[in-house]
Amino acid sequence: MLSSVKHLLQVSYVLLVLGTICAALLSCVALLSQAVRTSPTRTFDKNFNSLVIGASYIVLVIASLILCAKRTLDVRLRLSRISRTHKTIARGDVPDSVHKFLTEEYARTCLIAFQSTQAADAFHEGWGKPGSQYEGIRFRRALLDTIPKIDLLAHLVIPTHPTLKPHSRMMHHFRFIIPLLPLNEDELTPLHYYDSVIQLARISHREPTEDEFELGIESAENIIQVLDECRLEMLEDSSTQLNE
Repeated sequence: MLSSVKHLLQVSYVLLVLGTICAALLSCVALLSQAVRTSPTRTFDKNFNSLVIGASYIVLVIASLILCAKRTLDVRLRLSRISRTHKTIARGDVPDSVHKFLTEEYARTCLIAFQSTQAADAFHEGWGKPGSQYEGIRFRRALLDTIPKIDLLAHLVIPTHPTLKPHSRMMHHFRFIIPLLPLNEDELTPLHYYDSVIQLARISHREPTEDEFELGIESAENIIQVLDECRLEMLEDSSTQLNE
């Protein structure tokens, strides 16, 4: 985008210069032809008007070249005075008012940065609080990462378990392991709570809270524990049958 704009500006500048030169040449030719037509001899010989016109345009060209050269030299001199290396601004480099303003702004920025790092209750929504056991953990990602772990154990316990689909409800996908899960006093299994938290993490615009994260992780750990116990029991039964 910037390169195209720069190219367009360069083309516009060249067209403007060429148009100015063409207009000057045309005006010069028109004035000279008029001077010739109005002279008694109708030639350039002993034609004072054509001499004045020609001299005027020569002066114009020389003045234009001098002005362009001066502007180019001034720009190069200004650019050459700009330091190409990092340099700390001292009091004498800028006016006192500017130096004072820069010093105050720098001090204010440092104070804000220091206070933000010292705030004990500072945290990002959906992330663990600094200094807590969940520091650096993004709740949504951590909750969704538990799905493949549970799915892998479910396939080990039930080989015919259905393949995981991207947007399947946990209650529907893990419906075959519900009989293995314990019920609480409300006759709900950990899968019910896990399904609710996962749906929240999947489709909610807001980030999960720490309480929701803890509920989801606790439910996932209970499900994993039950499936792991079932897998170990299956291995023990298989070993017993082989020994017999």
